[in-house]
Amino acid sequence: MATEVKVPTLGESITEATLGQWLKQPGDPVKADEPIASLETDKVAVEVNAPVAGVMGAQLVKEGDNVAVGAVIAQIDEGGAAAAAAPPAAAELPPSTPVNPAGAGENIEAKPAAEDEDEGTHLTLSPAVRRIVLEHHLDPSKIRGTGKDGRLTKDDVLTAAKAEKAAAPAPAPAASQAAAPSSAPAPAKVGERREERVRMTRLRQTVARRLKEAQNTAAILTTFNDVDMTAVMEARSKYKELFEKKHGIRLGFMAFFAKAAVLALRDIPAVNASIDGEEIVYHDFVDISIAVSAPQGLVVPVLRDVQDLGFADIEKAIADFGKRARDGALKIEEMQGGTFTITNGGVFGSLMSTPIINPPQSAVLGMHRIEERAVVRDGQIVARPMMYLALSYDHRLIDGREAVTFLVRMKEALEDPTRLLIDL
Repeated sequence: MATEVKVPTLGESITEATLGQWLKQPGDPVKADEPIASLETDKVAVEVNAPVAGVMGAQLVKEGDNVAVGAVIAQIDEGGAAAAAAPPAAAELPPSTPVNPAGAGENIEAKPAAEDEDEGTHLTLSPAVRRIVLEHHLDPSKIRGTGKDGRLTKDDVLTAAKAEKAAAPAPAPAASQAAAPSSAPAPAKVGERREERVRMTRLRQTVARRLKEAQNTAAILTTFNDVDMTAVMEARSKYKELFEKKHGIRLGFMAFFAKAAVLALRDIPAVNASIDGEEIVYHDFVDISIAVSAPQGLVVPVLRDVQDLGFADIEKAIADFGKRARDGALKIEEMQGGTFTITNGGVFGSLMSTPIINPPQSAVLGMHRIEERAVVRDGQIVARPMMYLALSYDHRLIDGREAVTFLVRMKEALEDPTRLLIDL
């Protein structure tokens, strides 16, 4: 009996996806709820799980094809589990499989597919792990996974890549190269210029389209200010050990910025608003989109009701977002919504930038690297850890006075964190 595998519901307003990769091939044994394919949507990569246990049947679409929600993409044969475990006949073995002729010694027993492929770990790669495997040109079947059910993790692949690089033989001498088979690829000539064309992922296409739409639609302007991070850094240094001991998470900078943004957004509600047609929508809650760099591109999960969260809640949520973004495990609903965005280019060394707003939001805050600069305090030139802040905003909704005032409120709260406690 064959069971159809359909494209699951992918979230509000998402009607189709791209078949990124088949994680199971026809004839492979499949467990119930085991990932068999990876879909690329406008926001994240989503795994399609097997509805029943059995054997992978026909694949009805190819990798790279667009598929609609509810479309049938494969079949699973529920009655084929026993047949999959049986050794295949000699005539059915692929050419590369050695077959013992009769009387030529000990018989070779064919292993079930799951065993022959190192427990199938490479067939269920997460999008993040799959990308690293492709980048390093590794054979996942030769890497032993340490994750749940033997699945490969990023550390497994990176360790294997380092080991393979260390074990790589030195270039063969010219005489040996001359004796190489003619089928070997010719080495690149000195000074040769090469190009590689790679299809854009659906996520990258969507990012490109939305950013251009934002430029074409909104009247984007950016204003800047700088912040003396001395007080925040001293607070972190003083309380980081107690904080981690009590809450089980490190105290980072993002919690300070998120709470300071809440204060500033309450004072300047237009920055937390959006335009819908000819109406302005004001929000009495703060849902902050946190830009996170992931292997498949920039993703922006939403931290909801930040006005009600404590420092520990914020740090735990952001750490969880970062981990699941790297593993490609963020859910589509976690990427939707948001009333304001914070992006931190400082982790990559950026000194200053002009971030682009994330429609329908009307503003985005850019954080940058902290560096010591000479500033004047009480008539004296002193060195202080300074950070530039950038607020890009939609001038159709937010006036320059409001944008500047917003950054001033942020600056005041960060340079005197006590304001975060007494709501000033």
